[in-house]
Parts: sequence; C-alpha cells; structure tokens
Amino acid sequence: MNAKARAARRTIRQRATTNRAAARIHRRGNASLTTHAIAAGLPTRAARSVAATLRKTAAKLGVTGTQHRVHAGRRMRTTTRYTPGQVAALAVVYRPRKPAYKAAAARLALAA
Repeated sequence: MNAKARAARRTIRQRATTNRAAARIHRRGNASLTTHAIAAGLPTRAARSVAATLRKTAAKLGVTGTQHRVHAGRRMRTTTRYTPGQVAALAVVYRPRKPAYKAAAARLALAA
C-alpha cells in the first residue's frame, strides 16, 4: 500500500468516526465530552485532551451533566454526559492554544 492510499484510508476513517459521534449525539441528545470533541473533528487522542480541559472548566462553572452507568470491560463505570448546549457554554470559556483545538472549540461553541 502506498502513502497516498494510506492517507486516503486515514481520512475516510477519521470522517466515519466524526460522523458516527455526531449521529450518536443527535440520537441521544447528550454524550461524553470526548464524544463531543470527536464530533467536532478532532482525532481521539486530541479529543481526550480537550475533554479533560473541558471537565476542569465544567467544575469551575458548576456545569453538571447527567450521570450514567456504562459497561467498561467486565465492570460498570459511572460517566457524565453533557448536552450540546452545556458543551457550548464550556467551549466559550475554553481558551486553547493549538490551532486545531481552537477550530474544534469554535465548532463546539456553534453546536448548540
């Protein structure tokens, strides 16, 4: 497989992940902060970083999502899901430095 094909496959894989995350948010009405960041177009690793910062921002602003129990392997885990409106409120306060994160923050703020 040549480099061009690898890049094309990576692009398609990233697009599919983004669309899947956006569809999940639209279907459920809420999602984790990582899912919102993925739906904004960030890769998974960067989305986790943005989500961690948004969690800190949520604690400062007093924004509480809804608690949900999910299966994590063989255990149950409690997660917090946020609506697009709550994420937009967090994204307005969020001040990233990286250009990719700035673009994602703008998309998150417009999502509501």
